Amino acid sequence: MAGFAKRRLGLFADPEFVALSGTAFARAQAYSTILIALALYADVFGTTGTIEGLFGTAFAIVQLIIVLPLGRAIDTGNAKRFLLAGLAVNVLVFGGFIFVQDPVQVIVVRVFQGIGASLLWITGAAVIGEIADEGSMGHWLGVYNQVGALSSLMGDLVGGYLLYAYGFTETYVVLAGITTLAGVLVLRYLRDNPGGKTDPEEHPGIETLRDLLERPMVRALVVFRLGFSIGKMSVIIFLPIFARKTFGVNPLAIGGIHAGGKLTKSLLQGKMGELTDRYGGEHRFVLVGGLLYAVGTAIIPLALVAEGTITPITIIAGERSVTITGAIMLLFAAYAILGVADSIRLPASMSLFVQEGEHFDSVASSMSLRSISWKIGQVSGPVVVGAIKEFVSTSAAFLAAAGLIVLASAAFVISYTQARKREDQSGGADSAPAPPADQ
Repeated sequence: MAGFAKRRLGLFADPEFVALSGTAFARAQAYSTILIALALYADVFGTTGTIEGLFGTAFAIVQLIIVLPLGRAIDTGNAKRFLLAGLAVNVLVFGGFIFVQDPVQVIVVRVFQGIGASLLWITGAAVIGEIADEGSMGHWLGVYNQVGALSSLMGDLVGGYLLYAYGFTETYVVLAGITTLAGVLVLRYLRDNPGGKTDPEEHPGIETLRDLLERPMVRALVVFRLGFSIGKMSVIIFLPIFARKTFGVNPLAIGGIHAGGKLTKSLLQGKMGELTDRYGGEHRFVLVGGLLYAVGTAIIPLALVAEGTITPITIIAGERSVTITGAIMLLFAAYAILGVADSIRLPASMSLFVQEGEHFDSVASSMSLRSISWKIGQVSGPVVVGAIKEFVSTSAAFLAAAGLIVLASAAFVISYTQARKREDQSGGADSAPAPPADQ
């Protein structure tokens, strides 16, 4: 265990990794803090389930539109400039959130937040894939994601506390300051043009995407992510709203609930990335992580039972106190399970997409395809599940999300098995090398 920790910390001696981690830190902290803020907006404005779903859909739909051209632009252009642009957009988004007055304005600002998040996420992951040491991609990606998970945890705790103690304006000012500092790190330490290795004349965007989709592993992963994203994004949007509107949980306690998952992700994701490097069989990690996520999602409605059966605990800190109810305890446990599931799944999934992209010198395009398959579910999922929440029940909405995740996992198994059969029949010419039989 000490060896794992030492190897992870060693990456922070690389100033470029520190700069890229700074962008992941700023992006993830803002994302988590704003999710808590959305629960407060839903409560203040008395929104319906469908409108709450649009809080998520607005964020995703602009990403769905820009993700493919953005990926090609990153592959063929100066990735450093895209990172700086994403950080600048996020600073403007924080200013916009300060002045929102109704749900429509929240939705509009979420659109711009989606643009900034896309710029940072796709560019950061692609650059990590480009500059990682040979044979250590899973490790680099795992630790990079681990930084994001730790920052997301801080967004839940620190952002939740700032919203609880000071309100919206002060919270957004702090986020703007962190984002500006990340921009300084990129300017100072990241090499100019860290990506941009692909000649657009040699690899036109549509042809590259077509080539990627012809690879069996890519098709299996896309099928999985299309279904899985519907369920997961519904949880991300509606769990804090469920906690706030059903149980009256304050922002600090909502951040504590999220901390269950973020803590497990921050502790485990780097190690899971190393395990995928060591043992291979990344598809198994993807499947196990998906099914475990469905379990955690199905547990969420049990908070309605836990609220009346588990004795609350009150924690006093100075002049403030927080009561941890049975619902909070249950939701914390559910989110912890979700964090373990993501730790198993994410490094393997990213590694597979990067490996496939390397076959065409188009890592960013592969990551864009990964992102767009997610965005399709991210656009439709919150609205569909929000309608179920509005017209059926909250419990039915979460159970529907869990069911969709199980179906996505089953579809992945079927798609992957069929792809491997075709690969065996064709002698493996159309696919990446398979792992050894004993893996």
